[in-house]
Amino acid sequence: MPNLKIENADATADQAPQHPLGKNAKILLTSVFGPYAQDDAYGSRAINPMELFHNQVTRVQGPFSLRMFHRSFSLLLLQENIEAPCAVLDFPTDERFRKELRKNRYDVVGISSILSNAGKVGAMCALIRRILPDAKIVVGGHLANLSGLSDIIDADFIVKGDGIRWFREYLGQNPEAPIRHPAVFSGFGSRVLGIQTSSKPRDLAAALIPSVGCPMGCNFCSTSHLFGGKGKLVEFYKTGDELFWVMDSIAKKLKTESFFILDENFLACRPKVLRLLQLMEEYEKSWSLYIFSSAHVIRSYSMDELVRLGVRWLWMGIEGKGSSYEKVRGADTFGLVRGLQENGISVLGSTIIGLEEHSEENLGEVIDWAVSHRTDFHQFMLYTALPGTPLHREKESEGSLLNQDDVPFADSHGQYRFNHRHAGMGPGKETEFLLKAFRRDFDRNGPSLARMISTLLSGYRNLRHHPSARVRKRILRESAPLAVDYAGVIWALKEYFKGQPELRFKLYGLLEEILEAFGRVSRISAPILGTILLSAIKKEERRLKRGWTYEPPCFFELNATAKKILR
Repeated sequence: MPNLKIENADATADQAPQHPLGKNAKILLTSVFGPYAQDDAYGSRAINPMELFHNQVTRVQGPFSLRMFHRSFSLLLLQENIEAPCAVLDFPTDERFRKELRKNRYDVVGISSILSNAGKVGAMCALIRRILPDAKIVVGGHLANLSGLSDIIDADFIVKGDGIRWFREYLGQNPEAPIRHPAVFSGFGSRVLGIQTSSKPRDLAAALIPSVGCPMGCNFCSTSHLFGGKGKLVEFYKTGDELFWVMDSIAKKLKTESFFILDENFLACRPKVLRLLQLMEEYEKSWSLYIFSSAHVIRSYSMDELVRLGVRWLWMGIEGKGSSYEKVRGADTFGLVRGLQENGISVLGSTIIGLEEHSEENLGEVIDWAVSHRTDFHQFMLYTALPGTPLHREKESEGSLLNQDDVPFADSHGQYRFNHRHAGMGPGKETEFLLKAFRRDFDRNGPSLARMISTLLSGYRNLRHHPSARVRKRILRESAPLAVDYAGVIWALKEYFKGQPELRFKLYGLLEEILEAFGRVSRISAPILGTILLSAIKKEERRLKRGWTYEPPCFFELNATAKKILR
């Protein structure tokens, strides 16, 4: 079959193919089939579950690990902007996927995937060809970065870049029409300490995708290079006004005041962000923002601007000691983390294991440097040469890329092995150092949950008398769980870690701070709730030791046009 690879997100309608049925074509958009948290014949790995935090951040924290799923937002964003009858099948089993192909005669089937699921995509394409031989198959996502993909899967189109524009052109829609954003919560099925967390709208964050790609263009970043590389990105909402009204609409639909903003460097466009802040103040919005940004961009804002903007949580690349990456060059990351935390902003620091200068001799020092930041959460990832990136091209040109027999695509996910030979480490050593980093962070800094509670308490103490009523409202809302729920959590952790005096001392001090801040209600509730939570922690610990895994449920959703004709 012919393959089309869209290299340019700004391709014109004359360059793009068009489906003969246009807006009457029946579309199925799907993620790859499960299971996801166990080894299978198609490339799933037990160490690579469909849980962002447990996979890459809190993976060694056992019952204290933050467990949650996130929807396939790219599929939902595509569906929202497709006028043709369109269904989304998210997290199907193999059986459910087959059933859907047989139930509805789709004209187009789109699959989104990362590199490690290439085997599943190949199997799904073969099933589509057998069950729906006339359907066109479209493959996108990070997998589209892989050169030669058309040789290993049977697809009609491999779409790299802006999938919304591509589908609009393919179906005869206006590619320049405003982007419609779905109203959907960012996470679901959240649990920690073995207990399901609240699913009330006020306790959840909406997903928001203002842009895709990243102009920083770090040499290892697959996301940046999927959308054009250094200096480029695809902006869905170019002004603060556009962004504000989209957020206002989503907040009203979902009845939430929090946003998880999926933008690689949300603060980078300062005029847009400051206009958003201006509108938030004008309309008295006390939203909480969970964002990604780089150290050098964060430093361009005053701490008060970040507080007034509502930043509650920030994912920031620390990368590595002495890193030459522009986004951290010259930044005092230690001072930055402390300042953010003092203002109630939880920090997720991200560190790379296996940069060119790393070796078996110096990685212990590298890990200690990262851990000493004492961020609320810490992601550790292997320096992986993913297809489409400058790092991949560099390793390919020097002949150090490993072949599929040594490291298959299924293991190229940054949490197991390098996919290239590293000059400073022997084969397999990276796995040991990666786990060592996670364990050292947990041993020295304790559960991320406790760190997050500490930051929340700092924000409450320092900002509850902020001159802005809008900020005070947000701080009181965010800190509401401290007096009872989090007092009980810290009491339980203090008892659990009796055998670790240094950590227990820190937890005891944190508990005393909570009791001092909230008084009698905390003193009464902490041991009562804490006893219940301690029992839940031990129960969850036993379940995890038995090999329990956590899989997302399947979602099937139709757009308004599809509801009239699909089952």
